[in-house]
Amino acid sequence: MADQWKAHCLVVAYPGQGHINPMLQFCKRLAYHKVKATLVTTRSFWKTVTTELTSDSNISVETISDGYDDGVDEEANKNLKIFVQRFWQVGPQSLSELIERLSGNGFPVDCIVYDSFVHWALDVAKKFGLVGAAFLTQTCAVNSIYFHIHQGILKLPIDKETKIFLPGVTELEPLDLPMFLYLQYGMYPHHWDLLVDPFDTIGKADWMLSNSVYELEPEVADWMKKKWPMMRTIGPTVPSMFLDKRIPNDNDYGISMFNPNDDLCMNWLNNKPKASVVYVSFGSLATYSEEHMQELAWGLIDADTFFLWVVRASEEAKLPKNIIETLSKKGLIVTWCPQLKVLAHEAVGCFITHCGWNSTLEALCLGVPMIGVPYWSDQTTNLKYIVDVWKVGLRAQMDEKGILRRETVKDCIKEIMEGEKGKEMKNNAIKWRNLIKNSIDDGGSSDQNIAEFVTAISK
Repeated sequence: MADQWKAHCLVVAYPGQGHINPMLQFCKRLAYHKVKATLVTTRSFWKTVTTELTSDSNISVETISDGYDDGVDEEANKNLKIFVQRFWQVGPQSLSELIERLSGNGFPVDCIVYDSFVHWALDVAKKFGLVGAAFLTQTCAVNSIYFHIHQGILKLPIDKETKIFLPGVTELEPLDLPMFLYLQYGMYPHHWDLLVDPFDTIGKADWMLSNSVYELEPEVADWMKKKWPMMRTIGPTVPSMFLDKRIPNDNDYGISMFNPNDDLCMNWLNNKPKASVVYVSFGSLATYSEEHMQELAWGLIDADTFFLWVVRASEEAKLPKNIIETLSKKGLIVTWCPQLKVLAHEAVGCFITHCGWNSTLEALCLGVPMIGVPYWSDQTTNLKYIVDVWKVGLRAQMDEKGILRRETVKDCIKEIMEGEKGKEMKNNAIKWRNLIKNSIDDGGSSDQNIAEFVTAISK
């Protein structure tokens, strides 16, 4: 290993865009602190990547097998349990072979930072006598909920009238829980393998690294640190040029399954007034009914404001016919866009989002108020914090059919863009933006936690 590196970490990510992004950014933070970071993903995921890291990132990428090296087949795509079982069978051996190969090539591994979803990686770390650090990609509050489910303290199913009180977590109602625990209870039993089972062994990890910011949820972070003394918040895992600017040229995540149309989006925004554009995106996975998509489309048009809407190619057929002609000069629809650059643009005044944690963190980092339309998983809990704790957004209420109606879309946009509550939310968003920036800057809470981790694993 080159003399300039203090240690060598394998950073093992679950194969999904929303997991790769934060763990890749953590790799860059490690490299900034002179730790050699190697991102590890699966060969099947790597085949889907259209944008790769530039040579100046200082990050290496290695792949392991999930049992689907030629691509995940249709059966495993439709049934996560099949994919997970196969990955869990072959992954440990494949990761072990990678560690042995790297050691033979002069790059011995000192530490494995593993996505908590792939919790078997801790056993591999211990087999080789390496430091094992669990990386939690969701909020401290969400992880506390899953821990209490695991312990049987929070019992399922939950009655709709129940008030939920957990240490350090804001008061919750059943609708605020991750969707697998209430609204979609029993529909996705295989997600237990990823969300609840990690707490079987997480207490055996040497470190627990949370992709959150202490200042965003101090009470539950303090509770977690008391429960697991080596828990540290290390977020936000957002490219440095949007925050502290200490990592040169770090203005994008660097690995993507999608091809954003940067020039089209940015040129369109450049011609719009300050805080005049509603940005709409529901991430890389959410799918909605045709009725839902059409109601949203007409709500955006009826709001009579500028909007930039990301509609993945697989969803385009659900849009109203001739919508492009109807948009006139008010709207732009693209299949993907450079989200960070869009949110950072002064023309953007509001973000309609599915409330995925990565998107939520990006909006918080850049001071953009939100309208929440959660789709699944932890997004309902994130929205609870967006609305009631951080007070930077609105909840867009669905009707009894689970459809977001055009009137609701229009009213929420008007409230954020023109109402008094919108002004308060913007002020709160700026406050949180500054606190988050300070947390990752030199001497901030997350910066100190990363430095402490680096010191502990250094030779």
